[in-house]
Amino acid sequence: MKRTITDELKMFPRFNPVGESAILLEIDEELSLEINRRVYALDTCIQANPLRGVREWVPAYSSMLVIFDPLLVGISEVKSWLKNCLENVSDNEVQKAKKVVIPVHYGGENGPDLNHVASYHHLSPGEVVRRHTAQTYHVGMMGFTPGFAYLLGLDLSLATPRLKSPRTNVPAGSVGIAGGQTGIYPLESPGGWQLIGRTDLALFNPDQPPYFLLAPGDEVQFKAINMGAF
Repeated sequence: MKRTITDELKMFPRFNPVGESAILLEIDEELSLEINRRVYALDTCIQANPLRGVREWVPAYSSMLVIFDPLLVGISEVKSWLKNCLENVSDNEVQKAKKVVIPVHYGGENGPDLNHVASYHHLSPGEVVRRHTAQTYHVGMMGFTPGFAYLLGLDLSLATPRLKSPRTNVPAGSVGIAGGQTGIYPLESPGGWQLIGRTDLALFNPDQPPYFLLAPGDEVQFKAINMGAF
């Protein structure tokens, strides 16, 4: 039975050229911890087995963008190198993660959308806090602003759409929900996530290494420091 172009497009992993000097490796379209661990196992392999001409690479939830110098290496060689890494790595090769506890002031001026999230799911604000703090989260990728960690592991009973109109100013340390993700704003910035709390921890310090509190693969546990209020 012949495979159609549509069948090919559905197959993973996929290698997609991005211009003349980059290739996007899509491991899967699923946003899962298992797939994300494969991405970072691949990242570890790339670091251990550098290829001449590869300038940089950018891991995401379920993909890896590799940027190279086409005058030094061809796209077919980069593709073969990535295939070899992908076929010979295991999740055990991911660098050991650290666990970070994030204390959070939930609700009130620190979490102006907590009541909306609770109402949206027919829950009490206290139950939203309980479910949000009950999970252990996994840093799936970094992006948006320096130190912004996208976290996998949200209890999907708390999944809530983004704001229809983003705020022009979100305070640093704000903890939010957007769809099935949760995250923390490391810097004061615009944003459209539902804000349920805020932490006093600094997630980004440009003056002191390692600069970022969180890194891909880290585990995060939120702890309510005002649970008695609920």
